[in-house]
Amino acid sequence: MSDTYVLIHGAWHTGAEMEAVANGLREAGHTVHCPTLAGNRPGDDRAKIGLADAIDSALQYIEEKNLSQLRLVGHSYGGMVITGVADRLAQQPGRIARLVYVNAFVPQPGESLNDMVPPHYVALFDAVAAANDQAVTLPFEIWRDAFINDADMALARSAYEQLNPHPYRTFTDKIVLSQPMAALQVGKSYVNCQQDIALPHSLPWHPRLSERLGLFRLVECPGSHEMFFSNPKRLAQGILEAGRD
Repeated sequence: MSDTYVLIHGAWHTGAEMEAVANGLREAGHTVHCPTLAGNRPGDDRAKIGLADAIDSALQYIEEKNLSQLRLVGHSYGGMVITGVADRLAQQPGRIARLVYVNAFVPQPGESLNDMVPPHYVALFDAVAAANDQAVTLPFEIWRDAFINDADMALARSAYEQLNPHPYRTFTDKIVLSQPMAALQVGKSYVNCQQDIALPHSLPWHPRLSERLGLFRLVECPGSHEMFFSNPKRLAQGILEAGRD
């Protein structure tokens, strides 16, 4: 049976960086969409785009394509976006078949992404944004060791070169939700990449954030935060396990 997946990228990414994983899902017979969110498109004014704009852009894509029974997958910051989309579509049964979080943020109502990261990240982001017209980037040293620690140096550098400045307001804006995710009546899964230290293991993705989903399916696989680059076939397998009925 063919399912429909929408892959929502994380910060600093576009839909293009999701394509290697998307191809793994397509090889299994599924339809896959990889939109680029507002804020990460060429020419976007990073100083003016906030979290609601990114959520609206994902909703617009889904509605323009008239997608239903979709598996909505969010990576990292993309968890903020799919949470907002799911809340907005909650009154349209059948639009979303399952939510899949891939080492992704799961906000509570009124919470921002920065509320879920360590203080030293907030301090870094504040300083970088202040110097770059409210756009944030990652220093390569942090990317190399914390985000893509399962890749060799050549892959780490080539992947880093594909990243783009990210609108900082999407990290500081408080999400508006009608209810906690645990109360949402839709299937939920969490894919935990076990060597992901983009968040320190003292403040882990799973179970600290995953348990906010209430009832959910857990799928674990070995790899870093950036398996979209370092091991897309294995990540595609994990997403398939998470997305199945």
